[in-house]
Amino acid sequence: MANLARARANGRTKGVGEILLEAEHLAKYYGTDAKNEQQRVLVLDDISIQVKSGEFVAILGPSGSGKSTLLRILGGLIRASGGSVRYRGEEVTSPNTNLALIFQTFALFPWLTVLENVELGLEAQTNLTRTQKTKRALAAIDTIGLDGFEDAYPKELSGGMRQRVGFARALVVQPELLFMDEPFSALDVLTAENLRNELMRLWREGRIPTKAILLITHSIEEAVFMADRIVVMGHDPGRIRAVLNGIPLAERGTKTPAAEALIDLVYTIITQPDEDAADLIAGRVQSGVFGEATPERAKTAAKGYQTLPHVKIGVINGLAERVLRAGGREDLSVLGRELQLEIDDLLPIVEAIEMLGFGEATEGDLVLSDEGKRLAAGDDQADKTLFRQQALTHIALIRQITEDLANAEDHEIDSDEIVEQLEEHFSPDEAERQFGTAIDWARYAELFAYDDESGLLYLEDLVAGE
Repeated sequence: MANLARARANGRTKGVGEILLEAEHLAKYYGTDAKNEQQRVLVLDDISIQVKSGEFVAILGPSGSGKSTLLRILGGLIRASGGSVRYRGEEVTSPNTNLALIFQTFALFPWLTVLENVELGLEAQTNLTRTQKTKRALAAIDTIGLDGFEDAYPKELSGGMRQRVGFARALVVQPELLFMDEPFSALDVLTAENLRNELMRLWREGRIPTKAILLITHSIEEAVFMADRIVVMGHDPGRIRAVLNGIPLAERGTKTPAAEALIDLVYTIITQPDEDAADLIAGRVQSGVFGEATPERAKTAAKGYQTLPHVKIGVINGLAERVLRAGGREDLSVLGRELQLEIDDLLPIVEAIEMLGFGEATEGDLVLSDEGKRLAAGDDQADKTLFRQQALTHIALIRQITEDLANAEDHEIDSDEIVEQLEEHFSPDEAERQFGTAIDWARYAELFAYDDESGLLYLEDLVAGE
């Protein structure tokens, strides 16, 4: 067993490097008319990826990058709109029986014991006797650290233990591929760290039958800690921006210069979506941190319309104040760890600060502009005045509504007109969210007001004068 672990750690197990799963030029779009580009939403664009025997691959990206959709296409659970997926050279057209999936929700049957829940994973294997299934299930339970809890029910287990049951149920089928879709995100920080460490130990020691693991995550530190390769995706539409080599296995889980450099590089790529990833990677060949970037041809076409991040004003002000205390510049990974924000939580705040002209994400840091420093240092009324100025200057939707109200008879507009315009660029749900964010920001800036009952928008000074 120790020899196998050393061989796997050094990439020398038999079959390492063999391509198990390969996808080429995948595309996925949703819409009522797939042939009419004006009526479809492109979710994934030109995705090509390989998963080889002996490797742990993490797919990382912000919300809207299509990570989970990609996972389901690779697993054969849904069909791509274009491109192909092959497993061991054979095209995947239905759910792949050679892989198992673990999701963030535990999905356990509450009326079944731990043993019975794990045995469910073997129901489709008619070649096994009941005794063989029970032995396999007990072995999986023991491997994942639940020995002694075979007869317990899910309600009697902690969240971490319930997720261990999910792992055991996936591993009991002895899959060649293990797919994990944010499996630790529903757990508290300490429980998640403990389970990650346990999984990595089992993987290094060769105690699980899986030949390769594919992890979907929104945690940069999690990807750096676990993966041999990190696939960094962009959004609107989802596309691969870069593929980065992981740090040496022996250094994972520790704050080495290599780990810090890789974390910083990933933050830099994700928080600068309009920059070519190749330019961001260039010059970063340090401590083994190196990767390839995908041509950024899709980024300009994807921009079409300004998209507001759904962030509250207080959060924007709070992050600006925190960065000002650091002298006006702070490392994004430090902010994420200190504030316990994953990239999906931190990125929208950074985007809002950039969009409003209060700062810029550069080289993995958030740097406040002069306006951002004034925002962070000012009192409430000064903040409102400055925010009003920046919103009118930088936010097209708020500027448009303000101008339309100024020119409208009685200085009022039916909100349905604005939402209908937004629906030309966004889904109905997202159009409503965009409208709601614009209203929140404009109310804070005292630009215009909104009557929820009548659905009418008013100029703020007109409302105040009534």
